[in-house]
Amino acid sequence: MKNLVTCKNCEEQFKENFKFCPFCGQQAIEKLTVGILFYNTLSNYLSFDARFFRSLIPLLFKPGYLASKFISGKRMLYLHPAKMYLFSTVVFFFLFSFIQKKHVFGLNKAIEKGSSAVLNIDDVREQAIKDSITHVNYQNNLKQQKYIPNVIKKKMDSMANPANTNKELLKMNYVVKEIDSLIAINADEEVIYKVMGKEGDGWFEKRFYRQSLRLYKSKQGGSILQTFYNEIPIALFFLLPIFALIINMLFKKKGGYAHHLVFSFYFFAFVFLVFSFVIGTNFIWNVPNWIDWVLVLSTFIYFIISLNKFYKESKFRTFYKACITGFVFSALIIPMAIVTMVVFSFLFY
Repeated sequence: MKNLVTCKNCEEQFKENFKFCPFCGQQAIEKLTVGILFYNTLSNYLSFDARFFRSLIPLLFKPGYLASKFISGKRMLYLHPAKMYLFSTVVFFFLFSFIQKKHVFGLNKAIEKGSSAVLNIDDVREQAIKDSITHVNYQNNLKQQKYIPNVIKKKMDSMANPANTNKELLKMNYVVKEIDSLIAINADEEVIYKVMGKEGDGWFEKRFYRQSLRLYKSKQGGSILQTFYNEIPIALFFLLPIFALIINMLFKKKGGYAHHLVFSFYFFAFVFLVFSFVIGTNFIWNVPNWIDWVLVLSTFIYFIISLNKFYKESKFRTFYKACITGFVFSALIIPMAIVTMVVFSFLFY
C-alpha cells in the first residue's frame, strides 16, 4: 500500500501525512539532536512539560492549592505530587553536591592538621618542666595577693598544675605512639584494638573499633561525612511518610492517609525549591545570613497557610496543629533520624 510509513518504535504502518504514530505516539520524523535528547530525558523522568510550568506558580505562591485540586480529581491538569517532589529534590541535591564536596574536603584537612599537631612525648615533658616553673611563680605571686575567692583559686591551681594539665596528654601520646608502632610492624588488628581500649567481643564493639582504626589510618574523616550526605535522600524516603502520618493523626476526619501524603509531597517540594533558591543565590551573591533565615522560616508560614487552605479549619486550630507537627517532626523525628544516620555512617562508611 502506497503512502504508508513504518514507525521506528513500534514498527506499525500509518499514513505518511501523520506527524505522530497513532499506535505509540512517537513523532514520525524526528532527528536526534542534543536538545531533543535533553528534553526527552527531562520529560520522561521529571515530566518537564506544560504541566510543570502550570504547576510551578501555584506551588510557590498559592499554598495548598495543588493538593486541593489533585484531591478534587484534577490529576492530569497539574504535575503529579510525587513527580513534583522528585523534580525539586533532584534540583536541590544537585546544588547541594557542591557544598558537600567543600565540607568533605574541609573536614579531611582539619583532621590532617589536627593529627600533625599532636606533640611527641619529649615535647610534652619539656612543656611540663616549663609549666612547673610557671606554677612555682604563680604560687609565689599568689602569696602576695590579699584576697582571691576559693572557687577561683582552686580553678587556677588546677590550670597551673602540670600534673593536671599534662597527665592526660602524656597518656594520649603514649597510646598514639604505641598504636603507630603496631601499625608499622603490621601487627594483628585485635592487638591494636586492645591498646585502643577494646574489652568485649560484641558485634557492635568490634565494628566500632574496626572503623575507628580505619579512620585513624586513613585520616579521612570526610568519608564518614560523605556517607552521611549520601544517606539523606534515603532518610527522606522514610521521613516524608512519617510527616504525613503526623498530619493524619491531627486531621483524622479530613481524609485518608493518601490525602495527607499528597499534601506532604507538595509541601516538601516547595521546601526543597526554597532551599535550592537559597543555595543557588549564595553561589552568585553573598546574601546576608538573615535573609537566608527569613526564607527558611517562611516555609513554616507557608505550611500554616497550606494547612488552613487544604483542611479548611479555623486559623487558631490550624496554627496550633501546625506548631505540634513542627515540634514533633523537628524536635523528635529529625534528631532521631540524624543520630541514626551518624551511627550508620560511622559503622558502614
